[in-house]
Amino acid sequence: MYKISICGHFGGNKKFCDGQTVKTKNLYNALKEYYGEEKIKILDTYDWKRHPFNFFLKCIKATRNSKNIILLPAHNGVNIVIPLFTILKRIFDVKVFYIVVGGWLPKLLEKKIWLKRYIKKLDKIFVETNNMKAKLEKQNISNVDILVNFKELRQLTKEELCYKITIPYKLCTFSRVIEKKGIEDAINVIKDINDNEKKIRYILDIYGPIDEIYKNRFENLVENFPEYINYKGCIAPNESVEVLRNYYCLLFPTKFKTEGIPGTIIDAYAAGIPVIASKWDNANEVICDGITRLYI
Repeated sequence: MYKISICGHFGGNKKFCDGQTVKTKNLYNALKEYYGEEKIKILDTYDWKRHPFNFFLKCIKATRNSKNIILLPAHNGVNIVIPLFTILKRIFDVKVFYIVVGGWLPKLLEKKIWLKRYIKKLDKIFVETNNMKAKLEKQNISNVDILVNFKELRQLTKEELCYKITIPYKLCTFSRVIEKKGIEDAINVIKDINDNEKKIRYILDIYGPIDEIYKNRFENLVENFPEYINYKGCIAPNESVEVLRNYYCLLFPTKFKTEGIPGTIIDAYAAGIPVIASKWDNANEVICDGITRLYI
Protein backbone atom coordinates (compact mmCIF):
# COMPACT_ATOMS: atom_id res chain seq x y z
CA MET A 1 0.00 0.00 0.00
CA TYR A 2 1.38 3.38 -1.04
CA LYS A 3 1.12 6.39 1.23
CA ILE A 4 0.63 8.71 -1.76
CA SER A 5 0.21 8.43 -5.53
CA ILE A 6 1.08 11.58 -7.49
CA CYS A 7 -0.63 12.09 -10.85
CA GLY A 8 1.12 14.77 -12.88
CA HIS A 9 3.46 15.53 -15.77
CA PHE A 10 6.86 13.97 -15.05
CA GLY A 11 7.90 13.98 -18.72
CA GLY A 12 8.72 10.30 -19.19
CA ASN A 13 12.38 9.87 -20.13
CA LYS A 14 12.59 13.36 -21.63
CA LYS A 15 13.87 16.48 -19.94
CA PHE A 16 11.31 19.25 -19.48
CA CYS A 17 11.98 22.59 -17.79
CA ASP A 18 8.46 24.07 -17.91
CA GLY A 19 6.76 25.21 -14.71
CA GLN A 20 4.21 22.37 -14.70
CA THR A 21 6.84 19.62 -14.78
CA VAL A 22 9.22 21.38 -12.40
CA LYS A 23 6.52 21.86 -9.74
CA THR A 24 5.37 18.24 -10.08
CA LYS A 25 8.92 16.93 -9.63
CA ASN A 26 9.64 19.33 -6.76
CA LEU A 27 6.59 18.07 -4.90
CA TYR A 28 7.54 14.45 -5.55
CA ASN A 29 11.09 15.03 -4.28
CA ALA A 30 9.84 16.75 -1.12
CA LEU A 31 7.39 13.94 -0.32
CA LYS A 32 9.93 11.27 -1.19
CA GLU A 33 12.42 12.81 1.22
CA TYR A 34 9.79 12.96 3.99
CA TYR A 35 8.05 9.59 3.58
CA GLY A 36 10.61 7.53 1.66
CA GLU A 37 10.66 6.59 -2.02
CA GLU A 38 8.94 3.25 -1.43
CA LYS A 39 5.84 5.05 -0.09
CA ILE A 40 5.30 7.23 -3.19
CA LYS A 41 3.80 6.08 -6.50
CA ILE A 42 4.18 8.08 -9.74
CA LEU A 43 1.41 8.37 -12.33
CA ASP A 44 3.02 10.17 -15.26
CA THR A 45 0.53 11.96 -17.53
CA TYR A 46 3.17 12.46 -20.23
CA ASP A 47 1.85 11.27 -23.59
CA TRP A 48 -1.20 9.65 -21.95
CA LYS A 49 -3.42 10.43 -24.94
CA ARG A 50 -1.52 7.89 -27.04
CA HIS A 51 -2.47 5.12 -24.60
CA PRO A 52 -5.61 6.34 -22.77
CA PHE A 53 -6.91 2.90 -21.79
CA ASN A 54 -3.55 1.89 -20.31
CA PHE A 55 -3.40 5.17 -18.38
CA PHE A 56 -6.94 4.61 -17.10
CA LEU A 57 -5.96 1.17 -15.78
CA LYS A 58 -2.92 2.63 -14.05
CA CYS A 59 -5.15 5.22 -12.36
CA ILE A 60 -7.47 2.52 -11.06
CA LYS A 61 -4.58 0.41 -9.77
CA ALA A 62 -2.89 3.37 -8.08
CA THR A 63 -6.11 4.49 -6.41
CA ARG A 64 -6.86 0.97 -5.18
CA ASN A 65 -3.37 0.67 -3.66
CA SER A 66 -2.95 4.17 -2.17
CA LYS A 67 -4.19 6.01 0.89
CA ASN A 68 -3.95 9.44 -0.74
CA ILE A 69 -3.96 10.75 -4.31
CA ILE A 70 -2.38 14.07 -5.31
CA LEU A 71 -3.35 15.56 -8.67
CA LEU A 72 -1.39 18.18 -10.62
CA PRO A 73 -3.18 18.28 -14.00
CA ALA A 74 -2.30 20.84 -16.65
CA HIS A 75 -4.94 23.23 -17.96
CA ASN A 76 -6.12 20.80 -20.66
CA GLY A 77 -6.12 17.79 -18.34
CA VAL A 78 -8.44 19.13 -15.64
CA ASN A 79 -11.59 18.15 -17.56
CA ILE A 80 -10.52 14.49 -17.56
CA VAL A 81 -8.43 13.97 -14.42
CA ILE A 82 -10.66 15.70 -11.85
CA PRO A 83 -13.93 13.86 -12.74
CA LEU A 84 -12.06 10.55 -13.10
CA PHE A 85 -10.49 10.65 -9.65
CA THR A 86 -13.65 12.00 -8.07
CA ILE A 87 -15.37 8.80 -9.19
CA LEU A 88 -12.43 6.60 -8.13
CA LYS A 89 -12.38 8.36 -4.75
CA ARG A 90 -15.95 7.26 -4.10
CA ILE A 91 -15.29 3.68 -5.24
CA PHE A 92 -12.06 3.07 -3.31
CA ASP A 93 -12.62 5.47 -0.40
CA VAL A 94 -9.32 7.35 -0.67
CA LYS A 95 -8.46 10.99 -0.11
CA VAL A 96 -7.86 13.08 -3.24
CA PHE A 97 -6.04 16.41 -3.23
CA TYR A 98 -5.67 18.82 -6.14
CA ILE A 99 -2.58 21.06 -6.22
CA VAL A 100 -3.12 23.87 -8.72
CA VAL A 101 -0.22 25.00 -10.90
CA GLY A 102 -0.63 28.66 -11.87
CA GLY A 103 -3.53 31.02 -11.26
CA TRP A 104 -6.06 30.09 -13.95
CA LEU A 105 -8.49 27.83 -12.05
CA PRO A 106 -10.99 30.51 -10.84
CA LYS A 107 -11.58 31.83 -14.36
CA LEU A 108 -11.81 28.31 -15.79
CA LEU A 109 -14.56 27.40 -13.33
CA GLU A 110 -16.50 30.54 -14.21
CA LYS A 111 -16.79 29.12 -17.74
CA LYS A 112 -17.10 25.42 -16.89
CA ILE A 113 -19.72 25.41 -14.19
CA TRP A 114 -20.25 21.65 -14.58
CA LEU A 115 -16.72 21.04 -13.31
CA LYS A 116 -17.48 22.68 -9.96
CA ARG A 117 -19.53 19.73 -8.68
CA TYR A 118 -16.49 17.50 -9.09
CA ILE A 119 -14.08 20.05 -7.62
CA LYS A 120 -16.23 20.39 -4.52
CA LYS A 121 -16.03 16.66 -3.83
CA LEU A 122 -12.23 16.68 -3.52
CA ASP A 123 -10.77 16.56 -0.02
CA LYS A 124 -8.76 19.71 -0.57
CA ILE A 125 -7.70 22.11 -3.33
CA PHE A 126 -4.36 23.85 -2.81
CA VAL A 127 -3.90 27.14 -4.66
CA GLU A 128 -0.83 29.38 -4.78
CA THR A 129 -2.25 32.73 -3.58
CA ASN A 130 -4.81 34.30 -1.23
CA ASN A 131 -6.39 36.02 -4.22
CA MET A 132 -7.12 32.66 -5.87
CA LYS A 133 -8.55 31.26 -2.64
CA ALA A 134 -10.89 34.25 -2.27
CA LYS A 135 -12.11 33.95 -5.87
CA LEU A 136 -12.91 30.27 -5.47
CA GLU A 137 -14.72 30.88 -2.19
CA LYS A 138 -16.87 33.48 -3.97
CA GLN A 139 -17.92 30.63 -6.26
CA ASN A 140 -19.03 28.66 -3.18
CA ILE A 141 -16.01 26.35 -3.26
CA SER A 142 -14.97 26.02 0.37
CA ASN A 143 -12.47 23.13 0.33
CA VAL A 144 -9.59 25.46 -0.54
CA ASP A 145 -6.26 26.10 1.15
CA ILE A 146 -2.94 27.70 0.16
CA LEU A 147 0.26 25.98 -0.86
CA VAL A 148 2.65 28.52 -2.33
CA ASN A 149 4.86 27.56 -5.24
CA PHE A 150 8.31 26.44 -4.12
CA LYS A 151 11.65 25.24 -5.43
CA GLU A 152 14.62 23.50 -3.88
CA LEU A 153 17.27 26.11 -4.64
CA ARG A 154 20.45 27.36 -3.09
CA GLN A 155 19.76 30.92 -2.01
CA LEU A 156 22.72 33.26 -2.32
CA THR A 157 24.04 34.74 0.90
CA LYS A 158 24.48 38.49 1.44
CA GLU A 159 28.21 38.08 1.01
CA GLU A 160 27.64 36.60 -2.45
CA LEU A 161 25.47 39.47 -3.64
CA CYS A 162 28.29 41.36 -5.32
CA TYR A 163 27.53 42.60 -8.83
CA LYS A 164 29.39 44.56 -11.45
CA ILE A 165 26.99 47.21 -12.72
CA THR A 166 28.50 48.41 -15.98
CA ILE A 167 27.22 49.14 -19.46
CA PRO A 168 26.04 47.13 -21.30
CA TYR A 169 23.63 45.88 -18.66
CA LYS A 170 22.87 42.16 -18.92
CA LEU A 171 19.15 41.34 -18.90
CA CYS A 172 17.36 38.03 -19.42
CA THR A 173 14.02 36.27 -19.68
CA PHE A 174 13.71 32.90 -17.96
CA SER A 175 10.38 31.31 -18.83
CA ARG A 176 8.51 29.39 -21.49
CA VAL A 177 9.27 30.98 -24.86
CA ILE A 178 5.90 31.97 -26.27
CA GLU A 179 4.36 35.23 -27.43
CA LYS A 180 2.01 35.43 -24.42
CA LYS A 181 4.98 35.50 -22.06
CA GLY A 182 5.90 38.84 -23.63
CA ILE A 183 9.07 37.60 -25.31
CA GLU A 184 8.66 39.84 -28.35
CA ASP A 185 7.89 42.84 -26.15
CA ALA A 186 11.21 42.31 -24.36
CA ILE A 187 13.04 41.97 -27.67
CA ASN A 188 11.48 45.10 -29.15
CA VAL A 189 12.11 47.25 -26.08
CA ILE A 190 15.79 46.34 -25.98
CA LYS A 191 16.11 47.05 -29.70
CA ASP A 192 14.37 50.43 -29.35
CA ILE A 193 16.54 51.54 -26.43
CA ASN A 194 19.80 50.53 -28.10
CA ASP A 195 18.75 52.12 -31.41
CA ASN A 196 17.76 55.37 -29.71
CA GLU A 197 20.98 55.49 -27.71
CA LYS A 198 23.00 54.56 -30.81
CA LYS A 199 24.99 52.18 -28.62
CA ILE A 200 24.57 48.78 -26.98
CA ARG A 201 23.25 49.77 -23.57
CA TYR A 202 21.48 46.48 -22.87
CA ILE A 203 22.13 42.82 -23.71
CA LEU A 204 19.20 40.39 -23.68
CA ASP A 205 19.57 36.62 -23.21
CA ILE A 206 16.47 34.44 -23.61
CA TYR A 207 16.20 31.15 -21.68
CA GLY A 208 13.49 28.51 -21.63
CA PRO A 209 11.67 25.83 -23.63
CA ILE A 210 10.22 27.00 -26.94
CA ASP A 211 6.50 26.31 -27.20
CA GLU A 212 5.66 24.14 -30.22
CA ILE A 213 3.03 26.55 -31.53
CA TYR A 214 5.56 29.38 -31.38
CA LYS A 215 8.59 27.50 -32.70
CA ASN A 216 8.52 28.64 -36.35
CA ARG A 217 7.81 32.24 -35.42
CA PHE A 218 10.61 32.31 -32.85
CA GLU A 219 13.15 30.67 -35.17
CA ASN A 220 12.47 33.44 -37.69
CA LEU A 221 13.07 36.02 -34.98
CA VAL A 222 16.35 34.37 -33.96
CA GLU A 223 17.65 34.56 -37.53
CA ASN A 224 17.31 38.34 -37.39
CA PHE A 225 18.56 38.93 -33.84
CA PRO A 226 21.14 41.70 -33.49
CA GLU A 227 24.39 40.76 -31.79
CA TYR A 228 23.15 41.82 -28.36
CA ILE A 229 20.14 39.43 -28.28
CA ASN A 230 20.65 35.66 -27.95
CA TYR A 231 18.64 32.52 -27.29
CA LYS A 232 20.47 30.45 -24.67
CA GLY A 233 18.30 27.33 -24.54
CA CYS A 234 17.07 25.56 -21.39
CA ILE A 235 18.80 25.48 -18.03
CA ALA A 236 18.39 22.63 -15.54
CA PRO A 237 16.23 23.74 -12.58
CA ASN A 238 19.08 23.27 -10.09
CA GLU A 239 21.36 25.55 -12.16
CA SER A 240 19.02 28.55 -12.35
CA VAL A 241 20.56 30.54 -9.49
CA GLU A 242 24.12 30.20 -10.77
CA VAL A 243 23.00 31.43 -14.20
CA LEU A 244 20.77 34.30 -13.04
CA ARG A 245 23.26 35.72 -10.55
CA ASN A 246 25.29 37.01 -13.50
CA TYR A 247 22.50 39.30 -14.70
CA TYR A 248 21.52 42.87 -13.89
CA CYS A 249 17.83 41.95 -13.71
CA LEU A 250 15.16 39.56 -14.99
CA LEU A 251 12.42 40.63 -17.43
CA PHE A 252 8.97 39.08 -16.99
CA PRO A 253 6.57 40.94 -19.34
CA THR A 254 3.89 38.23 -19.19
CA LYS A 255 0.52 38.74 -20.86
CA PHE A 256 -1.05 35.92 -18.86
CA LYS A 257 -3.18 37.72 -16.26
CA THR A 258 -3.74 34.42 -14.46
CA GLU A 259 -0.15 33.72 -13.43
CA GLY A 260 0.07 32.34 -9.90
CA ILE A 261 3.53 32.47 -8.28
CA PRO A 262 5.81 32.07 -11.32
CA GLY A 263 8.81 29.84 -10.75
CA THR A 264 11.01 32.31 -12.61
CA ILE A 265 10.35 34.91 -9.89
CA ILE A 266 11.46 32.42 -7.23
CA ASP A 267 14.64 31.79 -9.25
CA ALA A 268 15.36 35.52 -9.48
CA TYR A 269 14.86 36.09 -5.75
CA ALA A 270 17.14 33.19 -4.85
CA ALA A 271 19.79 34.71 -7.14
CA GLY A 272 19.31 38.14 -5.55
CA ILE A 273 18.33 40.00 -8.72
CA PRO A 274 15.33 42.31 -9.21
CA VAL A 275 12.54 41.81 -11.73
CA ILE A 276 10.94 44.16 -14.24
CA ALA A 277 7.51 42.79 -15.05
CA SER A 278 3.99 43.38 -16.22
CA LYS A 279 1.24 43.23 -13.60
CA TRP A 280 -0.85 40.07 -13.40
CA ASP A 281 -3.80 39.30 -11.09
CA ASN A 282 -1.72 37.80 -8.26
CA ALA A 283 1.36 39.98 -8.64
CA ASN A 284 0.89 41.93 -5.40
CA GLU A 285 1.32 38.73 -3.38
CA VAL A 286 4.57 37.87 -5.11
CA ILE A 287 6.50 41.11 -5.26
CA CYS A 288 6.87 44.50 -3.61
CA ASP A 289 6.86 47.26 -6.21
CA GLY A 290 9.97 49.41 -6.10
CA ILE A 291 11.81 46.97 -3.82
CA THR A 292 11.91 43.56 -5.46
CA ARG A 293 10.74 44.74 -8.87
CA LEU A 294 9.22 47.44 -11.05
CA TYR A 295 5.92 47.20 -12.90
CA ILE A 296 5.74 48.08 -16.60
